[in-house]
Amino acid sequence: MSQLRNHTPAAPARDRSESRFPGGPVADPAGSHHERRIRSFQPRRSRVTTGQGDALTRLWPRWGFEIDGKSVLDLDEVFDGLPVVLEIGFGMGEATALMGAADPGTGILAVDVHTPGQGNLLGLAEKHGLSNIRVANGDAIILLREMLAPGSLDGVRVYFPDPWPKKRHHKRRLIQPEFLTLAAAALRPGAVLHCATDWEPYAEQMLEVFSAHPDFENTEPGGGYAPRPDFRPLTRFEGQGLDKGHTVHDLLFRRVADSGRRTG
Repeated sequence: MSQLRNHTPAAPARDRSESRFPGGPVADPAGSHHERRIRSFQPRRSRVTTGQGDALTRLWPRWGFEIDGKSVLDLDEVFDGLPVVLEIGFGMGEATALMGAADPGTGILAVDVHTPGQGNLLGLAEKHGLSNIRVANGDAIILLREMLAPGSLDGVRVYFPDPWPKKRHHKRRLIQPEFLTLAAAALRPGAVLHCATDWEPYAEQMLEVFSAHPDFENTEPGGGYAPRPDFRPLTRFEGQGLDKGHTVHDLLFRRVADSGRRTG
């Protein structure tokens, strides 16, 4: 498309470190200079409702933080001493809020880059009085690699990550050996990494990658997939998949006490 030839000055490009909401999450907290790896996520540009924007403006300074890779988080301070589970990719946050309400004695560190979902989860946390939820904006890989102390997590949850179904995009899938090594370093021995997917080929890859990794063991005595645990809510997204005939697979793998090699 040709440019319009007029004398109206172009709007200045938005600084990627600038927030759309006063005091709220920024577009690229770690900065593009931080690394140049293949990303497992693709930010979605969706409209933020008035309620979500209000929650971001009011609650982000209290319950949100940026994944900038600049310092190690003191999870005891952030969560007042609660054991902490990391959730990677929470969508609109409904399931996260349900899990937070059902288990107030566990802190949930919920990571996503979807601004409407961040605002929605903050609003749900306020509405239901969930002081055990914190919302992080940015890349979970940077969080695991540079901002969490070894053995500081009591669990990791990855529910319905992008399956990147095209073969040429499989390298973008989150569940890879390198990711498991980073997660193992942040997990205490005995903690569980729990994944769920309704994409059969991705479930098969997950099971293969988990089973081959020396830092994890399957919680299922006979191996294979696990039944959906009661603490994982049946989400609207999952219900839609089941209505379409999709099969949902859960994988629960435990961090072993000593794999015989360093993970951190």
